[in-house]
Amino acid sequence: MTTAARPGSGEMFDAIADRYDLLNRIISLGVDQSWRTRAVRALELSGSARVLDVATGTGDLAIRIARALPEARVVGVDPSTRMLEIGRAKLGKLALAGRVELGAGSVEALPYPDAGFDGTTIAFGIRNAHDRAQGLCEMRRVTRSGGRVVVLELGDPESGALSAVARWHIHSVVPWVGGLLSGKAEYEYLQRSIAAFPSRAAFGAMMTEAGLELERAEPLTFGVATLFVGRVP
Repeated sequence: MTTAARPGSGEMFDAIADRYDLLNRIISLGVDQSWRTRAVRALELSGSARVLDVATGTGDLAIRIARALPEARVVGVDPSTRMLEIGRAKLGKLALAGRVELGAGSVEALPYPDAGFDGTTIAFGIRNAHDRAQGLCEMRRVTRSGGRVVVLELGDPESGALSAVARWHIHSVVPWVGGLLSGKAEYEYLQRSIAAFPSRAAFGAMMTEAGLELERAEPLTFGVATLFVGRVP
């Protein structure tokens, strides 16, 4: 008898890894890639920077960083073995394996030394952390002074003329499409985790408590996602 994977765990994402990229494109109507582009710009890096992408999944954000910063070295870490396998295959096809390294690990216990990176990112991953506060502290720890920690995350739209439509999309369309293409339980979890994510103000306060100087919390696409940018003092 098999045991169900813990919601948000690496094992849960192993189960949906093969269709994860397709699901992201469909559920976000394709705008998730433009969100990632904005996250890369928010790092404000150039030259031979060293960047860490946490909860890298299949490497979408790590790839965007490497393309935007041709001299950078990028490290991606994720708890899902299958996600990492797919990410390495993508890197091979794009001839980026020499500049992007993927490995196993979780945001709460990053296997890297203090101040080892010029910038750190996490896209759609802090929501799944068992201990978000610890995860933020870890990302701050491994980022050098003056570097930025950039968090891209989904959440319930808080205000605006189209916020009701956006909430309907998240609470009705997302689990329905996810259930059709992958597993109903996994994408019901996605809906619940988005609804339970803290408000922009509350999560911004968490970043401040973790020792980051919050530069901005920018709502994207009617508030479906938020780009949080924190600077290490």
